[in-house]
Amino acid sequence: MVKEIVNNDLSEALSGVSVVDFSATWCGPCSMLKPIMEELSDELSGKADFYSVDTDENGDLCVDFGVNSIPAVFLMKDGKILDSFVGYLSKDSVKEKIEAVL
Repeated sequence: MVKEIVNNDLSEALSGVSVVDFSATWCGPCSMLKPIMEELSDELSGKADFYSVDTDENGDLCVDFGVNSIPAVFLMKDGKILDSFVGYLSKDSVKEKIEAVL
């Protein structure tokens, strides 16, 4: 399950392994990546938590993370960014990146 971040509050994602996806409803590549994130959140349940940040609703977080292009995905462990990528990637590529930080 991918949890929605609201009110610029990312505090829940600061412990354990977190996958944070910055996206917007109007973004084509974001729409392509969304079902991949849903599938991976089920497959990696218990290993990583998945979060979605609507860039139109959470501008402060975009500034904090330096998000200039979307989709932008940050892989974090205990609040520390270990990896990130911008743009669409295949499911296998995303899963490989996530498993590298587990």
